[in-house]
Amino acid sequence: MTRGALVLTPRGLRFGARLMPCAIGRAGITASKREGDMATPAGTLRITGCLYRPDRMARPVPWARPIGPRDIWSDDPADPLYNRPARAPRAFSHEALRRADRLYDLILTTDWNASPPRPRHGSAIFLHRWRRPGFPTAGCIALAPADLLWLVRHIEPGTPLVVRG
Repeated sequence: MTRGALVLTPRGLRFGARLMPCAIGRAGITASKREGDMATPAGTLRITGCLYRPDRMARPVPWARPIGPRDIWSDDPADPLYNRPARAPRAFSHEALRRADRLYDLILTTDWNASPPRPRHGSAIFLHRWRRPGFPTAGCIALAPADLLWLVRHIEPGTPLVVRG
């Protein structure tokens, strides 16, 4: 199903012939990503998975995994599960994956800083829904809900994501 790489361009996220408007980190793109810097990391990342809210949508693809009420993502460099999914309660700083808003109803995870994760080099770099067109993220790439769903249905784990700084 995958037809090449996702490429972040100044005009949007391109996949094959489709160009989708997107939002990136408030601080732009950086080649030296740090935890909390609000920047989208430059480099070639890979899509590693898909998470979705089963109480808000049907499973979009067979390889998608549901987000449960206790699902979190560790963003604490001191946590042995730093930049990994985990379950609450957890004593370390983390980001809830099951949010009241709809930003994380559908998430594509990436391998940014994953093997092994380096403390303070950034965590939770996802592709997810945007708040509204052009509204910046904390470092992720955000898309219109319809474009994100289309993308999920046309890629697979391992799809490259090229972000040039």
